[in-house]
Amino acid sequence: MAQQAYMTETDNGGSGPEHRGPRIRRLLDRLVTGWRGDRRIWRRGLFTAAVAVLLAVAMAAHAHIPNAVGNLGSLTETFLPWLGLVVPVLLAVALLRRSVTALIAVLLPAIVWLNLFGGLFADKTAPGGDLTVATHNVNADNADPAGTARAVAASGADVLALEELKASAVPTYEGALASTYRYHAVVGTVGLWSKYPMSDVDAVDIRLGWKRAMRATVATPAGPVAVYVAHLPSVRVKLEAGFTARQRDKSADALGEAIADEPLDRKILLGDLNGTMNDRALNAITSQLRSTQGAAGDGFGFSWPAAFPLARIDQILVTGVEPQTSWTLPATGSDHLPVAARVRVDTSVS
Repeated sequence: MAQQAYMTETDNGGSGPEHRGPRIRRLLDRLVTGWRGDRRIWRRGLFTAAVAVLLAVAMAAHAHIPNAVGNLGSLTETFLPWLGLVVPVLLAVALLRRSVTALIAVLLPAIVWLNLFGGLFADKTAPGGDLTVATHNVNADNADPAGTARAVAASGADVLALEELKASAVPTYEGALASTYRYHAVVGTVGLWSKYPMSDVDAVDIRLGWKRAMRATVATPAGPVAVYVAHLPSVRVKLEAGFTARQRDKSADALGEAIADEPLDRKILLGDLNGTMNDRALNAITSQLRSTQGAAGDGFGFSWPAAFPLARIDQILVTGVEPQTSWTLPATGSDHLPVAARVRVDTSVS
C-alpha cells in the first residue's frame, strides 16, 4: 500500500505535501496576531512586568539583601547565576500574554544578568604559564581513593591540594601519588602534594578546634610561592533557620587574616571554601585574591555537586601570580569535581 501523504492547499489552488516551515510560520503568526490595534498590550502583563523588575533589582542589588533573616543575602549570592533562568520564563509569559509592557520589563533582568556574568563566557585563556595547580575535595566516603588520586594527578598538576582526607585513607593517597610527587605534607584533613620542594609547612588556625587548613612555601623554578589549602566548614539550608553558615563565616574571616599577614607576595589558595565568589561572607578572602576561573576560565566552572554542578565552591584564588587558564576536571569518586589552573609565577615574562 502506498504511503499516504498529508496534503495542504498550495498558493496556486492545487495541493502538495505540508512542510514544517509553514507550521512554524503559522505558530509565529498566532503569537503576534492581534498585537496591532490592541490597546490592551500596554495594560496586560503588569504582574509579569513587576516580577521582572523585582528580579532585576534583586540581581543588581544582591549585596544589599540583608542576612538578618536566614542569611538570605548569602543564599541568593550562592545561586545568583541561576536567577537568569527566570528570564526566558518571563519572556514566554510576556509573549503569551501579548504584553509589550512585560516584554520591555524583561529586558531589565536580562541586561543585569549579562552585565554580571556575560564576561565569563568570553575566551580569556592565554598560552604559557609555568605552574599548574589543582584542588579536589575527595570526599571522606570515597570508595576509590587510589583511583581518585591517580585521576587528579593525570591533570599534570605540579602542586595538588586534597581536602576531606580521612585518616585511614591517607596512606592510600600517599601511595598512589608517590610516583608523581616527591614532596607532600598532610595537616589534619587537608594535604598538599608538590613536584617542588616545600618548606615552612604549618597548620592555619581557622577557629574550628581541629585542623582543616594549612600553609606551605613551595620553591617553584620561578621563585617561592605561599600555598594555602583550606576546607571551610559546611553550610546548611534549613526550613526553620534558612541558610546557616555562621561557623563557615568565622573561619573565612580567620583565613583572610592569615593570608593578609603572609609575608610572601605570591600567594595561592586552594580548597573547598563552601562558598562562591559572589558570597559576601567570603569578602575577607576574595577582597585579597582573585579567582583563576573568573580571570582566565571559560564559563562558570561549577564544581558541586558532581552529578549536576550548581555552584563553584571549590576555588583556586591567587595574587602575585598571573592566571593563564582555568578548568574543571572530570568526575572522580567524590561528590565534588576537581578544578585546576595554569598560572605564571614569573610575572616579568609576558
